[in-house]
Amino acid sequence: MKRVLTMALIACVLAGCTKAGTIPGTLRIAIPLEPATLNPIMASNTTDAMVHAFIFDLLVTADEHGKLLPDLAQTVPTLRNGGISRDGLTITYHLRRNVRWHDGAPFTSKDVKFSWQAIMNPANDTPSRNGYDQVRSVDTPDDFTVVFHLKHRFAPAVTALFGESDSPTRILPEHLLGRYHDLNRVAFNNMPIGTGPFKVAEWVRGDHISLIPNDAYFMGAPKLKHIIIRVVPNENTAINELTTHEIDWMFQASPNTCRQLPHVPGSHVVYVEQNAYESIRFNLRRAPLDDVRVRRAITDAIDQKELVDTLTCGMQEIATEDHPAWMWAHDPSVKRHAFDLHEARRLLAQAGFTPGRDGILQKNGIRLSLAAVTNNGNLTRRQSAILVQAMLRKVGIDLQLRSYPGAQLFGAAGDGGILQLGKFDVMFGGWYAGLDPDDSAQYACTSIPPGGYDYTRYCNNDVGAAQEAALTHYDVPTRAQAYHRIERDLARDVPEDFLWWVKQAQPISNDLKGFAPNPVTPSWNSYQWSI
Repeated sequence: MKRVLTMALIACVLAGCTKAGTIPGTLRIAIPLEPATLNPIMASNTTDAMVHAFIFDLLVTADEHGKLLPDLAQTVPTLRNGGISRDGLTITYHLRRNVRWHDGAPFTSKDVKFSWQAIMNPANDTPSRNGYDQVRSVDTPDDFTVVFHLKHRFAPAVTALFGESDSPTRILPEHLLGRYHDLNRVAFNNMPIGTGPFKVAEWVRGDHISLIPNDAYFMGAPKLKHIIIRVVPNENTAINELTTHEIDWMFQASPNTCRQLPHVPGSHVVYVEQNAYESIRFNLRRAPLDDVRVRRAITDAIDQKELVDTLTCGMQEIATEDHPAWMWAHDPSVKRHAFDLHEARRLLAQAGFTPGRDGILQKNGIRLSLAAVTNNGNLTRRQSAILVQAMLRKVGIDLQLRSYPGAQLFGAAGDGGILQLGKFDVMFGGWYAGLDPDDSAQYACTSIPPGGYDYTRYCNNDVGAAQEAALTHYDVPTRAQAYHRIERDLARDVPEDFLWWVKQAQPISNDLKGFAPNPVTPSWNSYQWSI
């Protein structure tokens, strides 16, 4: 009888019985794209990660301030408590003893080891193995102890391994999945069994996912009775549904909604600090961008404040370098180049450029024309490119704008990926990272494409030495000093023009209580939410 009533309420919610307003105990979420799978080791974007956090757990999570908290682990491993060995090569987790999978089976260390093996299994379509590939082996001396043996000292290990990383990956059940050669098409991916605060009741592809509470959750029974996650690709539709109280949370509103959302009755916007930024990347392998004077002239010609005010209603914070001001790795002494058209023109003249008949600069008969790329699915970036195009025209630079589908722009080199193959001069994009400030993926000689994410092709031996120090020392002061050195070198060499640090907008109903997103996963504490 209870299941019949539950399904009846879900049917009512989906049929449009929600226009009267909030449904006590039922949270309705609009997401812009549907997960491809509910298997957490195959998460490929922030929407996937948010949904998976309702169903599965990490070893270590974080609160709304970014402070690390134990999740499936009893404590967060540190050098002080012995969880990190003195040589930095071993990470030991002591697991909670009161955790059960949704089917009643006990959670044990075997599940953690199996999840690592599944991520590293080349037969599995896992988007990222970053961090997990730094592990040499995993031991399980008993059911509630897991020991990760690292190949070398790796400071981000605690956040990278089943923590709040840039790709937070959650633990899988070994007793259900251990027998499979690969996990790409198993039935589990559609109706998974997790340890999290909510269970999957129904997934109607292309429409909605229905969740019900896991009353046996180890942190306490959730307060919500139902969660309905609906696929709403159009932001205007999602805003209308928030206005008419057909949804209670519009997941990850883009900056383009900044003028509409403050006027939606019965709701407010929660802005979440993230380790993320929007920027303009320069391809240093392409002339004339191999000349730092040209790169610096471009940054001087761009009015960051105008971009932030126009595109984000002034809600985002103007950036200096990659690490936002709230992070311990940020160097407050680094200043952004001032908006200065006179200085931009002076630097371009010093680099040998003179005005052509049409006002565009030229050198040795070649016009200063740059190919700028971005992904056509991101309206903010397309609008940013148009504004910057007009700004650079004032100093004699011609910016030719081209937009591509995300799969083509960010694709692998073998698939013709524009960025991996370096088929661009300037790129409008961004970067979203986890709690750790590790930025070696973007600024290390070993990360230059194809195969890496150093799209600017920036290679600096001093930065490399600083990256080595930052990744092999576990103490914050030493790491902070290394990241300060990296930020100063980035400011000097200008491989990238950082526009703003991202504060993610999460519009929610005023009736939703307990919503306190951390910098990576907004649904980390969903068992505490109520409506």
